[in-house]
Amino acid sequence: MDLQYQLKAGSYYLYDMRETPSAVTGERRFKLKTDTVAIAFDLHTGEVHQHGSPTRIHSWATMTRRRLRAAGAQEVANDLVVISGPLPVEEINKCLWVRGYVRRMFQRLATLPHGKFKRPAAGPFRKAA
Repeated sequence: MDLQYQLKAGSYYLYDMRETPSAVTGERRFKLKTDTVAIAFDLHTGEVHQHGSPTRIHSWATMTRRRLRAAGAQEVANDLVVISGPLPVEEINKCLWVRGYVRRMFQRLATLPHGKFKRPAAGPFRKAA
């Protein structure tokens, strides 16, 4: 639970929660700021290998797949999956904190809400009892 993403002003910020907040501002320094998040993981085990900005993660995955295939590990290379986009911040954090969670999230990816939009509250269109 040391690393945590937060959504602020339409961007994802990655924080290391072990760091103490600034005495002046009361906020921690962020490690990463990005518009969308990518997660590279092993489809078979659900282990998260890398996460961060999509450009860096896709590049890392491409190079890793190339090296694995060159070493004769075709199946391992094929199991390396990258998901990216405006994912819900709660789901991203669960992927970092819960071993194997990213594999379950991957199966539900098509049904996940857009990560930057708030879920609509049951407002004026609620049915009266």
